[in-house]
Amino acid sequence: MATFDKKTAFSLEDAIDYAGGGVVSKQVTKNKGGNITLFSFDKGQGLSEHTTPFDAFAQILDGETEINIGGEIFHLTRGQSIIMPANIPHSLKATERFKMLLTMIKGE
Repeated sequence: MATFDKKTAFSLEDAIDYAGGGVVSKQVTKNKGGNITLFSFDKGQGLSEHTTPFDAFAQILDGETEINIGGEIFHLTRGQSIIMPANIPHSLKATERFKMLLTMIKGE
């Protein structure tokens, strides 16, 4: 897993590559308040339904995805974002290959 140096500028989209037929993740930073992770998904790849105990903010950096939050489907493309609320089941599928920045914020 690559690490990111503090006080060093970088391009989010260029900081992670696609893997044919796979999913790639790179943790940008993590502390007791939450974490920030980059993901790339090849077309057809995804994450199965799960819940987390804190809100998750997904920012689409490239491509297209379908995100299911509590049974409601959202189609997102480059430049769009969505908040997946804590304790609500969610999943995602790459309708085209895509990259996202995921920010997880722990609740009080």
